[in-house]
Amino acid sequence: MGLQIALSTARNALLATSSQIAVASRNVTGAGDSGYTRKIATLVTGEGTAQVVITRAGDQALFTRKLAATSDEAASAARLDGLKTLAQTVGDTGDATSPAARLGALNAALLAAANQPDSSDLARTAIDAARDLAGSLNDAAASVATVRADADAATKQSVQTVNDLLKQFDAVNFAVVTGTANGKDITDSLDDRDRILTKLSAEMGITTLTRPDGGMAIYTDGGVALYERGARTVRFDPNALPPGNAVTIDGVAVTGATAAMPLHSGRIAGLTALRDGPAVEYGRQLDAIASALVDAFAETDPTTTPASVVAGLFTGASAAAIRVAARVDPQQGGAVSRLRDGGIFSNATAVNALGEAGYAARLTALTGNLAAARTIGAGTDLSGTATLAGFASASAGWLSQQRKGADADAAYQATLLSRASDALSNAAGVNGDDETALTLQLERSYTASAKILTVVDDLLKTLMDAVR
Repeated sequence: MGLQIALSTARNALLATSSQIAVASRNVTGAGDSGYTRKIATLVTGEGTAQVVITRAGDQALFTRKLAATSDEAASAARLDGLKTLAQTVGDTGDATSPAARLGALNAALLAAANQPDSSDLARTAIDAARDLAGSLNDAAASVATVRADADAATKQSVQTVNDLLKQFDAVNFAVVTGTANGKDITDSLDDRDRILTKLSAEMGITTLTRPDGGMAIYTDGGVALYERGARTVRFDPNALPPGNAVTIDGVAVTGATAAMPLHSGRIAGLTALRDGPAVEYGRQLDAIASALVDAFAETDPTTTPASVVAGLFTGASAAAIRVAARVDPQQGGAVSRLRDGGIFSNATAVNALGEAGYAARLTALTGNLAAARTIGAGTDLSGTATLAGFASASAGWLSQQRKGADADAAYQATLLSRASDALSNAAGVNGDDETALTLQLERSYTASAKILTVVDDLLKTLMDAVR
């Protein structure tokens, strides 16, 4: 009877140790995978039996913090990328191609032309400077439009990614629920589920709720159900009302000013904030510069009662539409003398009817208009009284501050994510050296159990020989 007990004990020890060695080997293999959590093989003994129960190392609070940090970092990175694009393309006051610098060049050219009004070359230089300024505003407006369009395209791709991840989550979540019910090892499925949640949190801020059956529900950080015993449908609506297209979950808007439960973090939130915030604001500032330019160079039409103000050197009331008038632009067949004499809108708006070569009054008036303080920027963050050059410089400075603020925030969020990831790795990750040492220890235990089995086998043989 004693040999049978010894034989059973040795066999159970071999099986248990073999399972523990297999788990340690899994840990060593997964050491390089950031989404792998260390598996713990716990030996549970009963009356004459030994069973290995496999669980995961981990810290749910740290994992939740990592998800939040991932969402915040993705949002700040998306916003920073767009602001960098605006800043690089538009420039600032120190950039010769920026609207502020182009305004300075136009002012200098007008002053030179006013000092020598009979010089067609100086007039042509002033027209060239005006054309460069209009082109700079056109390019800046195009950059704003591109950033907003790119944000929409990236949002659409993120929505597709979210839907794909929810489908993957549904399959893995089912595996966890069924494995829990059947008493199977579900630790790898739990790792897969955590990997999906991490990827999902980069697209939108999420919170999770684990149910008694092992299943999980997912909600946005605004409180909208994203997965609750089934995936919800996420859509990007390209036909939503301004200011921008909306992301919806089962028809509930989660982006935009009218969203009752908006997203607060994640790439989608960052892209939406960029598209409907700084990009729109900067576009309004550019439009304000364009509108003020049209006003500063306007002419008076005496043929109407009362006399009306009409476009002069510049036409078009937005940054995207502003142009140098064809009647004064030599590249379009116009006459540069109209800058000095007037008559850009029509012959009736001319002020130097005799075409006197030394007439400088209009050029002097234009330089005064350009340098005059005016009410500008209504509806923007910079609304108030300023000169055109001052407003343009303030606009460039505003964009620079937005970029610097986003840069600092992105660096801060990246640091938080790195620390959260390190903390979770320390709590749930695999130390290859420790697992290797544990494997060697288990192998020694396996060898000892095998030796006991051999001794029992020899004793049984001896006993059988004695009986014979």
